[in-house]
Amino acid sequence: MSLREQARAWLEENLRGEFAGARGLGGPGREHEGHELRQAWERHLGRHGWTCLGWPERYGGRAASLADQVAFHEEYARAGAPARVGLIGEGLVGPTILEFGTDEQKDRFLPPIRRGEELWCQGYSEPEAGSDLANVQTRARLEGGEWVITGQKVWTSLAHVADWCFVLCRTEEGSRRHRGLSYLLVPMNLPGVEVRPIVQLTGTSEFNEVFFDGARTAAGNILGAPGDGWRVAMATLGHERGASTLGQQLGFARELDAVIATARRTGAATDPVLRDRLVRAWLELRIMRLNALRTMRPDPGPEVSIAKLYWSEWHRRLGELAQAVQGRAGLACDPDGLNELQRLYLFSRADTIYAGSSEIQRNIIAERTLGLPR
Repeated sequence: MSLREQARAWLEENLRGEFAGARGLGGPGREHEGHELRQAWERHLGRHGWTCLGWPERYGGRAASLADQVAFHEEYARAGAPARVGLIGEGLVGPTILEFGTDEQKDRFLPPIRRGEELWCQGYSEPEAGSDLANVQTRARLEGGEWVITGQKVWTSLAHVADWCFVLCRTEEGSRRHRGLSYLLVPMNLPGVEVRPIVQLTGTSEFNEVFFDGARTAAGNILGAPGDGWRVAMATLGHERGASTLGQQLGFARELDAVIATARRTGAATDPVLRDRLVRAWLELRIMRLNALRTMRPDPGPEVSIAKLYWSEWHRRLGELAQAVQGRAGLACDPDGLNELQRLYLFSRADTIYAGSSEIQRNIIAERTLGLPR
């Protein structure tokens, strides 16, 4: 039996009983939904070997091929399984620890990630260093066998539920830009760590401000060498757009189906302009999948910027289309909250900003792929 068939059968059998209510929970703009149930599901996945599929067997993975990882993510999305609460650990910091970590760090941090027992968040962006990540000003100094951290991070997704944060900070006095940065692993329950939720357009709070006021983490909780944090941080970003991309696209397909169904119900599908936009959205989603399959490889290069630029711009246009097919009804909110298409419209406004703004992605494509001058 192929891994795809195994995953399909296992998901069908296990998304029942205590986890029947987990179907469809979570996702962008809905991370507040069923967190405890979804974390229990994360641990359930870990116990049955369905987390970290691409990791080496030594660290609890299956050493699965990229094709098998894609198959799992597609089946996971197709089954309507809940959005993963451990994705940052499994998809970002975990692979980075595998690449740069010491044996001691791997033995300490990888097993709890694989078991779904420790959740992570990403301490990159700051008020003056969002898209310009090299302008990071959060600082850390080595004192008495500990790193003492002072500064602020912002737009930190899931910081309010995370156990650990990987923090890019400046550890060399007087350093500028890419030099003098280090990549620290920091517990979130430390004295001197304060998390303040940020209310979004959707009315929910899935990202946060994080303040470090003399917070201390062990001297050994540094990934890579001191001052080499930029290289480690860029490796993390390279892992950000991996096999789960194909599962994400199945989620996009369900959203597009809902937009088309609404257009038929409201009569918007008879409008030739809206009908053209619906057809274009359908075609562009197919192109997105074909391009992802064409460029998928273990060590992605600048083409990941093309993929991010493409899907984020497409998804924002889908949000605008979702509002258009609702007509005037889309402008009024129900007392119980936003409907799914309204939430899609509001949250997708952020797609072209987070994880590298469209302007930054275009610069990367121009300079690194096309070889154009800065």
